[in-house]
Amino acid sequence: MTRRAVKVGSVTIGGGAPIVVQSMTNTDTRDVAATVAQIERLQAAGCEIVRVAVPDRAAAAALSEIKERIPLPLVADIHFDHRLALAAIEAGVDKLRLNPGNITDPEKIGEVVEAAKEAGIPIRVGANSGSLAPEFRGPHGGATAEGMVESALREIRILEERGFHDIVISLKATDVPTTIAAYRMIASKVDYPLHIGITEAGTPWEGSIRSAVGLGVLLEEGLGDTIRVSLTGNPVEEVHVAYAILRALGLRKRGILYRVCPTCGRAEIDLFRIAEEVQEGLKDVTAPLTVAMLGCVVNGIGEAGEADVGLVGGAGAGTIYVRGRITQRNVPEGELPTAVVAAVRKLAEEVGNG
Repeated sequence: MTRRAVKVGSVTIGGGAPIVVQSMTNTDTRDVAATVAQIERLQAAGCEIVRVAVPDRAAAAALSEIKERIPLPLVADIHFDHRLALAAIEAGVDKLRLNPGNITDPEKIGEVVEAAKEAGIPIRVGANSGSLAPEFRGPHGGATAEGMVESALREIRILEERGFHDIVISLKATDVPTTIAAYRMIASKVDYPLHIGITEAGTPWEGSIRSAVGLGVLLEEGLGDTIRVSLTGNPVEEVHVAYAILRALGLRKRGILYRVCPTCGRAEIDLFRIAEEVQEGLKDVTAPLTVAMLGCVVNGIGEAGEADVGLVGGAGAGTIYVRGRITQRNVPEGELPTAVVAAVRKLAEEVGNG
């Protein structure tokens, strides 16, 4: 099902548009300089929509200046106090995120809806497993997919009753199967675009795995119009992981897709070190290229020949391929990272950024 399109500033979510990558700052929103600097780093990494926390009036007051200084659409994350949502709208944000678990008064929600309608900005109804209202929890007080869906639907009905349909939905749980089940359920009931993610996924290593599993299932089923990978730490890493997930499924082509063999007793070069140095040397490249690095000829010739740039290892040396053609032979092991990086950068200049 193609979901209805919703505009967030200049970015379209849904309606068949490419899947949009989002992140959220972890700076103090009241610190405008720090927040803007982090948003600039997120944009450089490929972030297309950015969300900021609005915990109090001082944070809300900073939004207008932040908005003036960034090119990305700005989303205000609102909890508990609907007056902060009203202040964020007045400050000129491009979208609101409201949590139906902690703003439950229909009259207060109605005030926000009318203001958003007048400003022409969408609202994300973002239900989280950790903040469901008691009436939507399971018999033992735990979060369920059914409860998350009903919580979101209750708020959606409030919005719809007021003639508001610029809605995006998210149903994020810390539990991957619960998240998948919730999105499958809501997708069969409404056609609003879906913002998908695994909430509190964890530190970069485990969080990336959990996010890839959960989001990969949903995306392969055609569910998800915009994504955020929720990781503890530097939010720039969220953007890198999001694009890696999308590249793996062939849904976005920004950045390098690496194919690196696990190595075995046949490898006669330190492929792990070489691959690490290559990835570090190319972390700023956004051109949609495939780079293969293999330790021996068993799969190496085929993989390297099919990649944009390939390396096949031998006895303390390697062969470089560029789009199926050998360009360098018997490159000493110590020079291989530099040779691969140079070949990729040259090709990236030719194809342009993703």
